[in-house]
Order: sequence, then C-alpha cells, then structure tokens
Amino acid sequence: MESKVVLITGGSSGIGKAIGVYLSSLGYTVYGTTRDLTKHSDFTDFKLLALDVRLQESIDKAVESIIAEHGKLDVLINNAGIGITGPLEETPLEEIEKAFDTNLYGPIRMMKSVLPYMRSQKKGRIINITSIAGYMGLPFRGIYSGTKSALELLTETLRMEVKPFGITVTNIAPGDFATNIAAGRYHAPAIKGSPYYRNYQKTLDLMNEDVDAGADPILVAQKVASVIRTQRPKIRYPVGAFLQKFSIFLKKILPGRWYERMLTNHYKL
Repeated sequence: MESKVVLITGGSSGIGKAIGVYLSSLGYTVYGTTRDLTKHSDFTDFKLLALDVRLQESIDKAVESIIAEHGKLDVLINNAGIGITGPLEETPLEEIEKAFDTNLYGPIRMMKSVLPYMRSQKKGRIINITSIAGYMGLPFRGIYSGTKSALELLTETLRMEVKPFGITVTNIAPGDFATNIAAGRYHAPAIKGSPYYRNYQKTLDLMNEDVDAGADPILVAQKVASVIRTQRPKIRYPVGAFLQKFSIFLKKILPGRWYERMLTNHYKL
C-alpha cells in the first residue's frame, strides 16, 4: 500500500520531532519544517523543509514542493508554536501579536494552503496540536491560552465545513511534556518593584518545574498515529497527566469561583 505523506510544522525538535520520528518508524513519508534549515544541517531523522508559518509565500513553496514530488498530501499536523508568559499589563503588544501570528494565524495559513489539494483528492486529515492550557485561563499565560483556545474552536468550525469533502480535522491537546519549549518561550521580565513581581516569579518557577517533570512526548506521537489510523476521529484528544486531563472535567462541573480558587491555590497566588 502506498505510504501516506505527512507534513508536520515545527518538526525539528520537541513534540514535532517526536511525532515525525515515530510516524517515520511506521512507514509514513514524513516532512518536517523549520524556519532556518542552516541550523539543522546534520538532521537525518526525516526530511526537513524551510517554512515559516508567518509567511504565506514560504508556506506555499513548501506545500507545492511536496505536491510536485508526490502528487498528494494526506496529513497536515499543525504543531509549530511559541510559548509566551507574563502579566497582560506588562507584556509588549508586539509579543502578543507575534504569539497569535504563530500559534493561530500560522495554522490558519497552513490549512488554507493545503485544503484545495485535499479537496481535489476527496480526502485528507488535519491535526491541530493545541494545549490543555487552551481549555482554561491560566495566570500569566493568558496570551498562550488564548491562542490555543481560539485554535480549538476554529477546528470545531472547520471540521463541519470540510466534512463533505472527505477531510477530517482534529485537535490534540498536550499537557506538560519534557521538551525545550521553555527555552524558546517569550517571558515578559519579572520586574522587581512591579505589583506582579512576586506572584509572576512564583508562577514562572512552577511552570518550569512542570515542564522539567513532563512526560515523554512519544505519548503525543502515539496519539497522532492513532488519530491518523482512526476512520472517524473525535473532535479533540487531551494527552497528559491524569490531573491535567481531569482539570478539564473539573472546569465543566465546578462553579467558576471554585475552579478559579483551585487554580490560584495550585499556583500559590
């Protein structure tokens, strides 16, 4: 049987790389992307393409090169994203815009680019890597939560719009995993003398502990493979520690103030 062709944005490290390596081991033809190929000259796990999700020309060039080589694109995995933390009041607007441009508008650009090909094939699968943080407003991570929450809802809409064309769209929402996301995250500086300093610094320390103690991203890769193989995948699949997934359920059943108190207690605010 002919191998499925998969495109993963942000495939050079972290969750994206784990997905690419795992799918390659299963026989898929995998393309990952990175903004700067020169930084990955020794990368041999799977094919890497230059692609910046903020630039439409870059996206179209990469997608067209895959279509030219294989005549199809079976699966798009929107994984590229950036982290951002900070008090809303003290986070520069340009950094907020950059986060939305990468985490929300980037996947939108990618989907708009591949959908014409998938419609002509009468089949295709789009998997958006969101976040458990997208299900709730987390202190000092409101921008990140907002970008992922918006992508979650957008997926619900697109899923209904493209269903008649044989295309399925699914969210996979990871919790904390052991990746290098903290190193690339934008941190609004914790400024001594700021009214937010004490609580923000405590939250930063706790977030970094959670990432360091995170699970192996192979769990996300395995879930991606399962979704690709599933004939009728669900709208969303949270992946993470039990308490992280359970927090989504708690938000559904607890009064808003109770849930807010639970979060503030967790972050010691």
